[in-house]
Order: sequence, then C-alpha cells, then structure tokens
Amino acid sequence: MKVEADHLQNVKFSVKARRHILLSDQPEENGGADEGMTPPELLLGALASCAAFYAAQYLKGRNLATSGTHVVVSADKVKNPARLDNFEIEVTCPVGLTPDQLTGIERSVHQCLIHNTLLGTPTIRTSIKIPYPVQSGK
Repeated sequence: MKVEADHLQNVKFSVKARRHILLSDQPEENGGADEGMTPPELLLGALASCAAFYAAQYLKGRNLATSGTHVVVSADKVKNPARLDNFEIEVTCPVGLTPDQLTGIERSVHQCLIHNTLLGTPTIRTSIKIPYPVQSGK
C-alpha cells in the first residue's frame, strides 16, 4: 500500500492513493482555509470507515440490512509526545440484534485493519531525500 502527499500551498496538501485524491488542510484558526480534513481527522476517518466496513460485512453475512450503518470515532489530543489517545468507536446498527449478534458484530469491528494497527506498535522508518547537499556556512 502506498499513499502520497504533496504540498499545494500554505498548510494544504493533496493526498493521493491509487487514482483517488483528497485535500488535507488546517482550519482557519491554524492558518489554513479549512478545505479538507486535518491529518488527525484523516486518521479518525480511516478508523471509522474501516470499522464501518467490518460492521456492514458482518450484517451482510447474516442477511441483515446494512444501509444506515453509522460509525462515529472520537479521540483526545494528548501531549508528551503529541498524539491521539482514548479512541472511542461507536457503531449504530440499522437493525435490532440478538445478544449473540451484538457480540459478533463487536468482535468483527475489532478485526478492522486500522484498529489492529493502532493497538500494536508499528515500525515507522523515515528517510529524507534532497536534490543536493548544501554546504554549511562557517
């Protein structure tokens, strides 16, 4: 999997995956034009859409209605280091469920790729590419 981000202007970026493009920007109070979600909102969106996919797949697999499946994900901004924490996933189902189905759909949502990624400690490597080295002035 690969996603690319390119600086457009100010604090706005285009984010590209395969043939899809979306904008990431900051709200006006952070110097942006509020023309797209912030990076933390994109992360919450990834978790929400992944959880919604798994919930809908669970319902579909039991021939239950999926239209109206709704997921809200929230998290707190915390410091030292700056990050998101205390994630909450709220799934609203479009149909009534038995106690066994409630357990099943919760188990299904917990199988979400993004959910499992956030539960672990992923390896992240950073490399910086430059067009040419600049000599430091002494």
